[in-house]
Amino acid sequence: MPWRVGPSDRKAGVLPDPYAVWMSEIMLQQTTVAAVRDYHRKFLALWPTVGDLAAADDADVMAAWAGLGYYARARNLLKCARAVVAEHDGVFPDSYEQLLKLPGIGPYTAAAVSAIAFDRPETVVDGNVERVMARLHDIHAPLPGSKGELTTKAQALTPQSRPGDYAQAVMDLGATICTPRNPACGICPWRDPCAARLAGTAAELPKKTPKKKTPTRFGIVYVARRTDGAWLLETRPEKGLLGGMLGWPGSEWGDEPEENPPYEADWQPLNAEARHTFTHFHLRLKIMVDYADIDATPLRGTFLTPDVFSPTALPTAMRKVFDLAHMTLRDN
Repeated sequence: MPWRVGPSDRKAGVLPDPYAVWMSEIMLQQTTVAAVRDYHRKFLALWPTVGDLAAADDADVMAAWAGLGYYARARNLLKCARAVVAEHDGVFPDSYEQLLKLPGIGPYTAAAVSAIAFDRPETVVDGNVERVMARLHDIHAPLPGSKGELTTKAQALTPQSRPGDYAQAVMDLGATICTPRNPACGICPWRDPCAARLAGTAAELPKKTPKKKTPTRFGIVYVARRTDGAWLLETRPEKGLLGGMLGWPGSEWGDEPEENPPYEADWQPLNAEARHTFTHFHLRLKIMVDYADIDATPLRGTFLTPDVFSPTALPTAMRKVFDLAHMTLRDN
């Protein structure tokens, strides 16, 4: 993990970069390490310091984020970087309380940055730590209701010495040994005191409140390509899903979306729909396509020529639309 500094390096005086640690924690929210690793390297190459990121163009950052999902995190990344520059002279504060005041930083991220970057004895509790604590203490109360109890148990174990190394060690324990399925209890360093192992209940913990069925929403998108190869796109509103990202003009998402074309034309439906799953719902998009005249004047959106538009700048849901539509609207 490129944002980490190992214990031996720490002992030699190498300190973690708070900017790199903060960025990793924002990226890792609801995303795997495997997916984040390359994005983290790319962002640090493009914007090596928090000042560089604060000065970046919003569209460039959103485009670089495309494919990582949960785009509100990218907007918060920019807001936080700009707050650090404006309010803290480009230096991340080292306390939990001050970090918590920054945009996009909640209790978990504040604790993680404070412990890992600054070695403050804060209690870091992610899903891995919750699982370890539930098994270590054989706690059967289901999540999310048991989160407070699990945090209290984790807090009791957080040391004053090297809390940053400890926090990462417990998260790694959950990620590699105390795994959701088939935990490797035989090689676990906490094997002996683990109450769930002794009770034979480790594999069933932590328990969770049953999830509600994921609803499905529907929408209509309009994909137009002009005779010079330009595509009609719009920047989505800052608030809401995919906020600030490029996308295709379309309807609201709901049970029965209303047609809302960006201009009058003989729009033709594709014999395929784009499907994407967000955190709380499934999305199904009907795709309407049109070859636009060179003098077409849309009511919303802008035609972007190939020299300024790349489909890689699209969020995943909108890229799926492009992948389906571009074969129909390929070059004449």
